[in-house]
Amino acid sequence: MNTVRPKKHLGQHFLADPNIARNIVGALQLPDGVQQVLEIGPGMGVLTQYLLQNPAYQTSVVEIDTESVAYLKVHYPALADRIYATDFLKQSLSTMFPDQPLAIIGNFPYNISSQIFFAVLNNRQQVREVVGMIQKEVAQRLAEPPGSKTYGILSVLLQAYYKIDYLFTVPPHVFVPPPKVESAVVRLTRNDTERLDCDEKLFFRVVKQAFQTRRKTLRNALKPFGLPPEATTDAIFDKRAEQLGVAEFVGLTQRIGQHNAGASAALPDLDLNDLAD
Repeated sequence: MNTVRPKKHLGQHFLADPNIARNIVGALQLPDGVQQVLEIGPGMGVLTQYLLQNPAYQTSVVEIDTESVAYLKVHYPALADRIYATDFLKQSLSTMFPDQPLAIIGNFPYNISSQIFFAVLNNRQQVREVVGMIQKEVAQRLAEPPGSKTYGILSVLLQAYYKIDYLFTVPPHVFVPPPKVESAVVRLTRNDTERLDCDEKLFFRVVKQAFQTRRKTLRNALKPFGLPPEATTDAIFDKRAEQLGVAEFVGLTQRIGQHNAGASAALPDLDLNDLAD
């Protein structure tokens, strides 16, 4: 088995430039204590080959494409029992790597890249670093500061828990088949925030509600939380969601929590689709 056919329905665009592959792998910084690296969607192993060269960590891969799994077993026998032939989005990282912090890396399929980052959020206590190649537009959104039209739900939630670096842009012609847009590589490094200084479940809801009607001022966008008029007189309520940073959203969540004791107790957990921009 000498090749794998890229599959459109899986969003596969195989990287064909070894120099870029080395640069992506080289972007891993491995925070203290991280000895496990999980690659998502290795395809034909263009990143995997360089990951396996580094004895500082143990590499595992998760791949949904059965053809790629067969290829990897033949060409990378060193992976042996560390190939997970499954859908990353349906797996429990705490089961795969019990009590172990880890880093995630990959050339992420465009069609599920946002879902991968929401899964990272759900596992933020375990995932200490992410190096991913994604659509340039999404990469810019993740790293964007407040005030930009592309700054959104995913920007705020990830920046609450991770330092985000936009590393470099990747042109279409280095992929097989070439995508119609540019790609980019980002690195997420877990910050020191173990827990936000507010009800985190409510925080997620406040951020979602604020951006759901992002053209409205926060005074109007946050009406579903039932704040009394006297609680929304501050200038911050004249702003729109895209103008607020993480700390300001934390402050808003604290206010809503004070006026709605137990506000999050009846809230169901959010699934990944609930948080789409």
